[in-house]
Amino acid sequence: MNDIEIADLYQELIIDHSRRPRNFRRIEGAIHQAEGFNPLCGDKVRVYVDLEDGVLRDISFEGEGCAISKASASLMTEAIKGKSKAQAEQMFSRFRDLATGSGHGSDLGKLAVFSGLRGFPTRVKCATLVWHTLRAALEQTPGIVSTE
Repeated sequence: MNDIEIADLYQELIIDHSRRPRNFRRIEGAIHQAEGFNPLCGDKVRVYVDLEDGVLRDISFEGEGCAISKASASLMTEAIKGKSKAQAEQMFSRFRDLATGSGHGSDLGKLAVFSGLRGFPTRVKCATLVWHTLRAALEQTPGIVSTE
């Protein structure tokens, strides 16, 4: 496959996950949850986590935002489900590095689609909002997470 075909596949993946987000629902009774907000573009997200014995047994989100924000949330929930808190934290760091250009993301699977954001700082904030919100939910940081 050439670079153009790969870019087209990546674009299709983002569009698919933004139009039909996976795990887009509320987890009733979730003790771990947090809200995130990106004032630059208006993205809003709430992340719900069912954490049992340090493992993310279930994760979901609700909210509204741009295609990148929704696709990032959808792909994150798929990638993180079943992982430990420590693994989720490592994935957060690797994803942030990938999106900002300091990492390669070869071990992130479908999340590597966001490597194309490197030159667009405002879009990086759209993609990382849900990750920061996940971290807040796991740490039970009260209030709303902002990407300012």
